[in-house]
Parts: sequence; C-alpha cells; structure tokens
Amino acid sequence: MNLIKRIFRFYYEGFKSMTIGKTLWLIILLKLFVMFAVLKVFFFPNILKRNFKTDEERSKYVIEQLTTKPK
Repeated sequence: MNLIKRIFRFYYEGFKSMTIGKTLWLIILLKLFVMFAVLKVFFFPNILKRNFKTDEERSKYVIEQLTTKPK
C-alpha cells in the first residue's frame, strides 16, 4: 500500500507544480473531445439505423454484405 501512495503522491505533486503542462493537457483533452464527439456526429452517421427499421433487417444486410463477393 505504501508503494501505491508514493506513486500517487509523485504524480499528484508533479501535476500540481506544472505550469505549461496544464495547458498542454487541456489542449490534448480538447483535441480528443473533437475527434471522438464532433467528428463522429458529422462523418460517421449511423447508416444502419437510418436505412433499416428492425434489428433483423440490419443483421440480414450486414450478413449479405460480408458474404457476397464484390464485382
């Protein structure tokens, strides 16, 4: 348990004494948010939900796409 406390204190004190590091972490978190939240909404729409009403229709379409040879 003592080792875990020492490791926690090491990182806690390190983040506490950061000046420019906090700004860099904020930029990193903001970029991750943009990549996963914003881009998903605009560039990766849920086509299966939009084009098919039931799970059965969706599953049939996916199986068909996976098993047929492209021309």
